[in-house]
Amino acid sequence: MTGLQAIRQWLDRVDPGVHRRIKGLRLVTAYALAAMLGRIPELMNGLPDGASLSSLAAGFALWASVSEAQATRFESSRDLLILCIDAAVGAIAFIALAPALTAAGRTGPELTLATGAFCVAYLKRFGVLGAGIGSQIFIGQLLAYGAGLNAQDLGLVGIAAAIASVAAMVPRILSGPAEHPVMVPPPTRSDSPAGLSPELIAGLQAALAALVIVALNDMVSLTESAWAVTACTYVIANSPAETVTRVWRRILGTAIGVPLALACLPIAADAPLLVWAAAALAMVIYAMALPERYDIACGAYAYALIVTLAAGGEHSILLLAARAWETLIGGVLGLGAALLAGPVLARLYSSSGG
Repeated sequence: MTGLQAIRQWLDRVDPGVHRRIKGLRLVTAYALAAMLGRIPELMNGLPDGASLSSLAAGFALWASVSEAQATRFESSRDLLILCIDAAVGAIAFIALAPALTAAGRTGPELTLATGAFCVAYLKRFGVLGAGIGSQIFIGQLLAYGAGLNAQDLGLVGIAAAIASVAAMVPRILSGPAEHPVMVPPPTRSDSPAGLSPELIAGLQAALAALVIVALNDMVSLTESAWAVTACTYVIANSPAETVTRVWRRILGTAIGVPLALACLPIAADAPLLVWAAAALAMVIYAMALPERYDIACGAYAYALIVTLAAGGEHSILLLAARAWETLIGGVLGLGAALLAGPVLARLYSSSGG
């Protein structure tokens, strides 16, 4: 058996109907289209931070496309619009809260991410769209934090959401019935013995882990603490056992994807087109693997992130490699919150007569 035959058989086994590959191509198309539209001079002119428009719109469109999971063009387009708007809501929430939190010190604005972390876990209670809305709120906060947006950038956020909506909907309309969403089980709605829903406990755990990371960043100045917050946010699940599995898989995938991307850095400056093509392929693999192989999905995304940062001009090995250890920090703290904070929260709720 040749290598190509082995790859084809693996693809057919993981994605027999090619639906996930189509979704992966849709993610790449939405990201590229939003990034391109965000660089139109007529849209950038007059914006205080017009250079951030492309990356903001591309991020909104990419993660909205990841979270959307409807079967028809109309329903998908509707959800994509909702998700892009919610990303803008997250960015606006950061803009609104950050000034008040600056009094807490250098890392004060980062505290906003704890509210988004809570939303990611808690809104899973309301199904697939609820989970997507929570994720988009956090993504909007994360992108606004990374870009350092302020009140003058509210117009920028609105334009980015409009661009992202168009960029995300067009590929979905074109993919049509060729793409089938991955069916997921209905959300768990049973309460814990203490009376707290699993999603509420998970949300509080994610927020607590995020707060610990912000405090740690304030003490030791983490290289890229937002990556650690992201890791702890997305590994928290509705049960400790599932959280353990997600932590292990995220750390394992990132530990493979980051070194592989770093090994490709020597060609990033000389062959940027090749690097971007490799990143696009990695995102297709991400879409294929995400429903069932979280480790492969995390490795593929870590690879795509590192090589695109390098192709975009970021050449600090220390910063790029930080993706691995920041993920380790976030994963471990998320696991600690799941194993330790959950029982404590339940006990406090019981003792308060809730």
